[in-house]
Amino acid sequence: MPFYFYLARCSDNSLYSGSCLDLRAREDKHNSGKGAKYTRARRPVKIIYHEEFETLAEAMKREAQVKNLSKTEKEQVVSNKVDI
Repeated sequence: MPFYFYLARCSDNSLYSGSCLDLRAREDKHNSGKGAKYTRARRPVKIIYHEEFETLAEAMKREAQVKNLSKTEKEQVVSNKVDI
């Protein structure tokens, strides 16, 4: 069963990064207001990018890498221009 790192586009055009087991369920959770505090005030959100990993630890490691990027760099990841 794969684990995922994802980027979600919020209603204010910001990007939220996270990791999960089920992308659809996570998007639904964010949009129901039961997800991260950051996304509750920025609904609706749409998962626009994801990467697949064998373990949750790997997905969370990627999440930590991307969280430290600038918005411009995150946008480049989304457009697959770079693999930072």
